[in-house]
Amino acid sequence: MEEINNVEVVPCTESDYLKPFRVHYNQNGTKKSWDFMRTHDSVSVLIFNTTSHCFVLVKQFRPAVYMCEWERTKTQPPQSAEKTEEGASEAAAAAAPAPESQEGQSASEGESSPQWPPASAGVTYELCAGLVDKPGLSLEEIARQEVLEECGYDVPASKLKRITSYRSGVGVTGAKQTMFYAEVSDDNCVSAGGGEPREGELIEVVKVPLHEAMTFAYNERIPKTMGVIFSFIWFHNNMSPKYKISTNV
Repeated sequence: MEEINNVEVVPCTESDYLKPFRVHYNQNGTKKSWDFMRTHDSVSVLIFNTTSHCFVLVKQFRPAVYMCEWERTKTQPPQSAEKTEEGASEAAAAAAPAPESQEGQSASEGESSPQWPPASAGVTYELCAGLVDKPGLSLEEIARQEVLEECGYDVPASKLKRITSYRSGVGVTGAKQTMFYAEVSDDNCVSAGGGEPREGELIEVVKVPLHEAMTFAYNERIPKTMGVIFSFIWFHNNMSPKYKISTNV
């Protein structure tokens, strides 16, 4: 997953996922313009394994995150290859103890050109999620498919609990994401997950023990989405009292 090379940035003139627009409008008598991106809505799922008392997340390389890190490091003084490797190792060491990976973790082999950050700079921990791009399927059915494809658990759509929905990236996209909660057990696990290779997905399934969840959520050295933090807090407030279990807050 973390062996990234031959990076090339080119203009995006056509995409099935992003469509840029500029809107002109008047607000309180003032003419304004705003650039935005039309994207798909999405679903996400907080998965809790009741057998092992752990949360099931996904770990994957995000090119957009990687490129943002590249832009950030361009403005910093150049470092020697030895220091760059040392810094990447320290960051990996900080993130490694919390999650328990089913496939193991590997560091970048250093094949990228020296001006590029290590591939680990683009890796994030996220909730299982997917785009709402399947006409005819309910949000619950789409979420169920994502749980099966990405994490390997077969959960009936009727067992998914809707947590809430919210707008994400409101300054750029304004797309809506709907978040669900799913309880699974080892009996529900029918495959190793990993995503759909035909769609270009390369996903690693990661388990975060319940007692380490809030430490994981607030550790800024572990790259994660806001959905992970919010859902862990939601679980602590709504599910922990029910099960009389601690999230180590």
